[in-house]
Amino acid sequence: MRDIDKIYIDGAFVTPHGGQRFDLYNPATEERIGSVRLGDAEDVRLAITAAKRAFPAMARTSKAERIAMLYRIRDAVKARADDLIAAMTEEYGAPTYFTGFSVQNTASIFEVMAASVEDYAFERIAGSSTVSMLPLGVIGAITPWNSNFGFIATKLAHAIGSGSTIVIKPAEQSAIQTQVLLECLHEAGLPKGVFNVVNGTGPEVGAALTAHPDVALITFTGSTPAAKIIQRSALETMKRFVLELGGKSPTIILDDADLDAAIPVALMSGFANSGQACVAGSRILVPRSRRDEILARLKRDAESFKVGIPTDPDVRIGPLANAAHWERVQSWIRLGQEEGASLMTGGEGRPEGLDRGWFARPTIFTEVTNSMRIAREEIFGPVLSVITYEDEAEAIAIANDSDFGLQAYVLSSDDGRALRMAQQLIAGRVVINGAPHDPRAPFGGFRQSGLGREIGAYGLDAFLEPRAILKPAA
Repeated sequence: MRDIDKIYIDGAFVTPHGGQRFDLYNPATEERIGSVRLGDAEDVRLAITAAKRAFPAMARTSKAERIAMLYRIRDAVKARADDLIAAMTEEYGAPTYFTGFSVQNTASIFEVMAASVEDYAFERIAGSSTVSMLPLGVIGAITPWNSNFGFIATKLAHAIGSGSTIVIKPAEQSAIQTQVLLECLHEAGLPKGVFNVVNGTGPEVGAALTAHPDVALITFTGSTPAAKIIQRSALETMKRFVLELGGKSPTIILDDADLDAAIPVALMSGFANSGQACVAGSRILVPRSRRDEILARLKRDAESFKVGIPTDPDVRIGPLANAAHWERVQSWIRLGQEEGASLMTGGEGRPEGLDRGWFARPTIFTEVTNSMRIAREEIFGPVLSVITYEDEAEAIAIANDSDFGLQAYVLSSDDGRALRMAQQLIAGRVVINGAPHDPRAPFGGFRQSGLGREIGAYGLDAFLEPRAILKPAA
């Protein structure tokens, strides 16, 4: 049983002013595993004060100093890899393949940012003027529960790389994971006030952070509806934004695809992280000419996916994060049937043999039209919709007919053809034939999938403002 009763302000673990408690659960067993004491608006004020006090010195740091900070954090994360994995497994329930990737990716985020800082032109010439890319000040960050380490790392790396300080509100459901990561960050020995972390709810801590006049930029990863609330709250103080939001990503299977290769990629693109991913390929677009063949393969392979406890290395789909989210996913499965879609596999309830834990059945709908809500709104669970198309032009039209534009997937036996398709898709990232994760590629979306980009120079651009100095002619 873990009792998290500290937050992190000005280089120290401190008892929060707020006194509310939030219970923590193991989603695979539904057992209570601890609690966290939540901060409040006063804790946010203290954290912002510390960050503001630390900012002038941080803004003056050299490239070498920032790079050294980033590498110290990377090394501290690597040293606690097993502890981080254990915390994520118990508190979030992610399968082994995802926890291992998540911790490795968290360390690499700081390494990638260090290389980006080394190459970034903070001083430039435009015409006869000198241009300096200046840090903004205090950054406010709000992160979700579906990849806790990675999101905190991304926000922090951008703040350090740009020379800003930061106050982070992580998801309160992830307090054990946050605590272990905080211990890593503390071990790295950064200057006091450079980073501060306040556990708390969105309506209390998140609202105080987004409305505070001393916060220059809000970087938020989460749902599109929540982002709209944040934007309204921050309007009066004209804050800058980096928003990485929802998605309804298409996976286009072309008529020349090798199904032995394509079907596993299509299913993992949709079911990875138990479907709790903004980049999930939750709309599978299939050519009418091969529809029956593809559906049979999707059904067969989906039903072979093992659902179960995350410590089993053969498990591909773990539990959903909490009871409320499990109920929400169940309601989407009911809605799909009410809309007239056909349930090819899966459905409501837990998988056979799992009587406890927030496990959902891997579900695939067919006879889906792109106007149905299950094809247009983010479900955030292991629920996929199959949509049939006639030709390439219709596939592109369906894929791009979305309120979102975060990621897309193209599967073909012809890489050149896949590339031509990818170039027509409106998405922040397009993955061809299951290409591996690229930690240096910019990440973010079009339309309601967000504003701005993260990672590398594209991410640094959003955390900096150009100042031009015009000099009189000699």
